[in-house]
Amino acid sequence: MSWIRITEVENIPVREGRAVKIDRDEIAVFNLGDRFAAIENRCPHSGGPLCDGIVSGATVICPLHGWKVCLDTGDILRPQVPVRVEVYQVRVENGVLEVDVPERQPMEDRSGVAA
Repeated sequence: MSWIRITEVENIPVREGRAVKIDRDEIAVFNLGDRFAAIENRCPHSGGPLCDGIVSGATVICPLHGWKVCLDTGDILRPQVPVRVEVYQVRVENGVLEVDVPERQPMEDRSGVAA
């Protein structure tokens, strides 16, 4: 795992989200007022940008079709479906928001040899 510096905490207003791209991942980071949260920035329904959704408590509502996502678990709460989005650990160090991004394993081709 690797902690990545994102931005100073005052750059994310309370109850709003921002998108950041880290390698191949696009992550939505949210200021919940008393803490920060980070999830995959793509709604599993139709790819809506979760960073643009309405934040309420520890959830965000997808701006495209209203799917409700738990920012703590990544579970889809409305409608209740057995899918979830990736959740990332966050921390604040010296006023800077950091996200813990797991290191990726090399991609393998069909022969099993790393690309």
